[in-house]
Amino acid sequence: MNEWLNIVLRWIHVIAGVVWIGHLYFFNFVNAHLAKTYDADTKKKVVPELMPRALYFFRWGAAWTWITGVLLLGLVYYMGGALVEADSSMGVGMGTAIGLALLVAGFAAYDILWKSPLGKNPVAGTAVSLVILAAITWWMSTIFSGRAVHIHVGAMLGTIMAANVWMRIWPAQRTIIAAIKGGQAPDPAVVALAGLRSRHNTFMSVPLLFFMVSNHYPTIYGSSCGWLYALGTVVVGFLAVMWLYRQSGAASTTKI
Repeated sequence: MNEWLNIVLRWIHVIAGVVWIGHLYFFNFVNAHLAKTYDADTKKKVVPELMPRALYFFRWGAAWTWITGVLLLGLVYYMGGALVEADSSMGVGMGTAIGLALLVAGFAAYDILWKSPLGKNPVAGTAVSLVILAAITWWMSTIFSGRAVHIHVGAMLGTIMAANVWMRIWPAQRTIIAAIKGGQAPDPAVVALAGLRSRHNTFMSVPLLFFMVSNHYPTIYGSSCGWLYALGTVVVGFLAVMWLYRQSGAASTTKI
């Protein structure tokens, strides 16, 4: 039963993740540039037809990726013995409570930070976010197994991303779509919020995808510097997304 649950949940997790991240990249690397070419009449025709359809798969892909991810977290780590080392003084029950609490606390800290005045400065906000993530990652390395550290960093990023979709991006997009459908200009603050959180999700997506498969590579998570590798992955992922944004901007002006 454990094997069947494992494979079915992983299958759904990957499919839902493809649907979610695929639409995320469509919004940020394709549609964001295309939408700039729309006039008012085109927006009124295209946006109410395109966005609700795309956002349906986007938000439900996010939901099922997160749900199956948490179930796998419980199956493999909280119930499967991979959470803490065999000689750890911490019990699995306490470790499970800490792991789940970190998912909630991670989004709460992120959301508060980026709503604060500090969040209006992208460089400062990113720097503080990375410092906080570094502190949490190092602390987890003192209580969890190396494999569990990597998967929990990924789970925190995934939780932040899924919460962004359902609590910030989707409500904002509903307001934007209703305004455009009614022939009105959407509130710039709402547009900015949806765009910011969508960009954040794009930056987090690349390291997230690495952490999803990191449990197959003990050379990475089993190292004494495993928590530093985890942080390095986040930084490299962010740089990769910066490059993809530049490429997507250039592609919009390139003739085939």
